[in-house]
Amino acid sequence: MKPCSDHYTISSLRNTCQKVIPNFSFAYLESGTDKENLLVKNNRQFDSISFIPKFCLGQKKVPNLKCNFLDETYSLPFGIAPVGLTGLIRPNAETYLAHGAKQNDIPFCLSTVSTSTPEAIGGIRNLKSKNKWFQLYFPKDDDILHSLLNRAESNGFDVLVVTVDIPAPSIREKSKEAGLRMPFKFSKDLIIESIKRPYWLMDILLYGIPRLKTVEHYTNNNDLKFVSKFVGNRLGGTPDWDRLKQLRAKWSKKIILKGILHPDDARKAKELGFDAIYVSNHGGRQFDGGVPPLTQLRSIRNLIGWDFPIIFDSGVRSGLDILKAIYYGADLVFLGRPFMYGVGAFKQRGVNRVIEILTDQLSNNMMQLGLESLEEIRDISCDQIIVNEID
Repeated sequence: MKPCSDHYTISSLRNTCQKVIPNFSFAYLESGTDKENLLVKNNRQFDSISFIPKFCLGQKKVPNLKCNFLDETYSLPFGIAPVGLTGLIRPNAETYLAHGAKQNDIPFCLSTVSTSTPEAIGGIRNLKSKNKWFQLYFPKDDDILHSLLNRAESNGFDVLVVTVDIPAPSIREKSKEAGLRMPFKFSKDLIIESIKRPYWLMDILLYGIPRLKTVEHYTNNNDLKFVSKFVGNRLGGTPDWDRLKQLRAKWSKKIILKGILHPDDARKAKELGFDAIYVSNHGGRQFDGGVPPLTQLRSIRNLIGWDFPIIFDSGVRSGLDILKAIYYGADLVFLGRPFMYGVGAFKQRGVNRVIEILTDQLSNNMMQLGLESLEEIRDISCDQIIVNEID
């Protein structure tokens, strides 16, 4: 296996991750739902955009990649998206991701259904509040909602990301075909697979079987079957706009609405006082009949104006993809699977390598276009853009 530093693309890290972790873990990470057409569309949406460079511009400075978002300055214009059950990819994953965010001054968003807790991540030394965000699946139970908000706030999470694009659980057929069931347990076949991945198995023995530790707090029972039923019965509510308005009033810090695809929803979120929206189709994992979000990003941006903060994710695999998303209207770009490829393959070193790859690619592609700042990406003239339809 190549050393971490010899990986120069996200695809290369993906290939190594697939060799290091069990098949059922990789299937969980990769799976969409139904025919998985949306996964393909997500990855191809960026291929529709081509740039025509202009040359003879004289010597340009190395691009400044600092990003201002919600009154904070980050060193880079991308962050780590929330991913559930990350410990299935690599035990202790959230700790590695949080340290990567701290070292590189980017945001990391912890999922409600993570395998670590707000208390554990909040207790990481020198991890600043601006670098730790908390993603909320809206509970059906108000007591649990209030508790989750209090836990996030008391542990220094300054930004709340509310996910609304799960009106029903996705099926994820290929993940099930790989033998993965919830609650997770080791069948004979999964044990055999795990033995074939000794480095992963050693971490399981060290850190334990992945558990939904944030949610366990409310069950008084860490049995995975019991916790999984609890998640299905008490979490994953589908709030309406009145409930979201109440939540906005409860949370005194920054709050973002995640899973927005329709311009009307973006407009409503802005009207209700949300600080930003998060354009995403859940990485193609939720509804195979949906749309890739890049064209929706431009439509939303045109409707709500260029001064309202927008995050984008889904299908981003390179620094050039980040550049294109910023051109279409994103202020900040989040990535989920690429960081999981890194952490799955090389743990902490893999997280940092993902950041290095994306940074190098983004900077180099900006230099190819003669751009010195992120603001200049949006100013690329129309005669430098070709947009082709992608089937």
